[in-house]
Amino acid sequence: MTNIRRASAIGAAVTATACAAIALAPAAAAAQPAAQRAAAAPKAAAAAKYNGACGGGYSVVNSAQIGTKGTVFLTYSSATGKNCVVTVRTAPGKAVHMTASLGFASPTTTVSDTGYYTTYAGPVYLDARGLCVTWRGEISGEVAGKNGTNCGSLAANRH
Repeated sequence: MTNIRRASAIGAAVTATACAAIALAPAAAAAQPAAQRAAAAPKAAAAAKYNGACGGGYSVVNSAQIGTKGTVFLTYSSATGKNCVVTVRTAPGKAVHMTASLGFASPTTTVSDTGYYTTYAGPVYLDARGLCVTWRGEISGEVAGKNGTNCGSLAANRH
């Protein structure tokens, strides 16, 4: 509980500081020429592009951006009935901790690839025909993904 309160107090201080800065920003911006304002404007982070790591016949069916660090992609092949997950960095570089994981709830099954990579983690595959999947990606401690999505239209008999 102490940590939560401390985080709230810090968050309130940061919010108050940010609001004060925003209130002052219009006056400062008006003093700058338009070309300088455009050059100083923050640019949105480019999302990572799917790299085809799952192979031929796999199409992206879902994705989740991992902050500004990259994107986790869920793909599916109708020919094999398999899903595939790959986590791709926005800007490859020095090896960092990354994960690509894919699973379903009944019976509990999860496959993952975790390690230090320069460009991407995965691919990991799972035959989840007729089932909802849970998938996620992680880059340097930042995580994104979704639980129980992309459910198949056919009920699968799993024992």
